[in-house]
Amino acid sequence: MNVILIAVIVLAAIGLVASAVLYLVSKRFAVREDPRIAQVAALLPQANCGGCGYPGCQGFATACVKAADKGSLEGYLCPVGGGEVMTKVADALGMTVEQTAPRLAVVRCNGTCENRPRLAEYDGRRSCHIVQMTGMGETGCPWGCLGCGDCVAACQFGALRMNEETGLPEVDESLCTACGACQKACPRGIIELRLAGPKGRRMVVLCNNKDKGAVANKVCKASCIGCGKCVKVCDKFEAITLDKNLAYIDASKCRLCRKCEQECPRHVIHAFNLPPLKNKETNLIKI
Repeated sequence: MNVILIAVIVLAAIGLVASAVLYLVSKRFAVREDPRIAQVAALLPQANCGGCGYPGCQGFATACVKAADKGSLEGYLCPVGGGEVMTKVADALGMTVEQTAPRLAVVRCNGTCENRPRLAEYDGRRSCHIVQMTGMGETGCPWGCLGCGDCVAACQFGALRMNEETGLPEVDESLCTACGACQKACPRGIIELRLAGPKGRRMVVLCNNKDKGAVANKVCKASCIGCGKCVKVCDKFEAITLDKNLAYIDASKCRLCRKCEQECPRHVIHAFNLPPLKNKETNLIKI
């Protein structure tokens, strides 16, 4: 028999055997995906930001399906799509989900170039994480913004930008999705995802300094000194607490009366999307 013909027959036989083996293996070890996962994934914005706590939208869709099988979607939220998307996801899975209040990223530092003078000049790679490892940065505040813009680079939605005059990042509320990427990128934990508040109105202590008053005052003119005046003036609602020399406003308890803003001797408490106050001697502007 022709040598070439024999070779062809042998190769054909090997191919048939290999195909049969592959077919049997594919059937034996096939991974069957729940069709609901693809349905849920199609409803998600495909931002793959990781703000939900899962590796991308596909991972979040898988988690939602598993949670639905257990009978509850409580605690699951797509920060980009918000309540509207989660309602669609719940409907697709035959579940109900509670509407969550919208949140926004807030930079809790007002250590501008004017308030927090530079004591050194960093000449290396502009990265907050690298500067953090080398020391306190260019200022004397070990708690304030390092100003290298890691949060800006981490935001996929263009919601942050560095203000060249202040040296601080600014959040565009119309673009912020509260995905949490900027929060994770900040090595000092300055950025917080806070409740947006009614009509975007909210009160925030723009400081993260936990040092004692005298030390905090020395490194920044706009630092919280832990005097506790804001806590006392908010005794009715108890929305403000003082922990480790730093005041904090609980957005869920705050009634936007703005007494704390007037009482703060350091002007650390800021009102977002609210009209300016009148002089302290006069009454507050009605809101």
